[in-house]
Amino acid sequence: MSGGGLLAGPDGALRCPWGLATEDYVTYHDTEWGKPVHGDDALYERLCLEAFQSGLSWLTILRRREGFRKAFGDFRIAAVAEFGPADAERLLADEGIIRNRAKIEATLANAKVLAGWEPGELDALIWSHAPKRKGRAPRTTGDVPAVTPESTALAKALKKAGIRFVGPTTAYALMQACGLVNDHLAGCVSREA
Repeated sequence: MSGGGLLAGPDGALRCPWGLATEDYVTYHDTEWGKPVHGDDALYERLCLEAFQSGLSWLTILRRREGFRKAFGDFRIAAVAEFGPADAERLLADEGIIRNRAKIEATLANAKVLAGWEPGELDALIWSHAPKRKGRAPRTTGDVPAVTPESTALAKALKKAGIRFVGPTTAYALMQACGLVNDHLAGCVSREA
């Protein structure tokens, strides 16, 4: 992220600068990013999408989100855990998603691991890594870290549990997206909403 500060949107409200780049981002910024997400399937979806985003623009993933949901059975862990080799080949041919073999295989393998967990276990593991104290609101995008000690610990815990394709940066993006941290800039219309 660059060192950008708040910008006024078309409605006059101040927002994080990335949240005004496209209409897709405005909606995502205002209604989803940084809002608490709970539930194993919902968190599995976010974990998968963050992994698919690795090396790409989030906008690429956001614009294909419905394609991902259709391809991966709405990210229901139990359903994806049943996917086999034919499904992997189908996914590699699906133009509605990112056709990256390593990311697809990780998504399927992670579902198989998570299917063996108790209900709520993924939610509890992820949320146990939320920072214990609220940090100061960032003033510019340059104040927002890419990795934190908590995201490093979360990535290690997920890897230890058998979850693939998640590092500290991906884990921090997950924490931001799912509301474990609030990285909306100070004064952003969505910070306290």
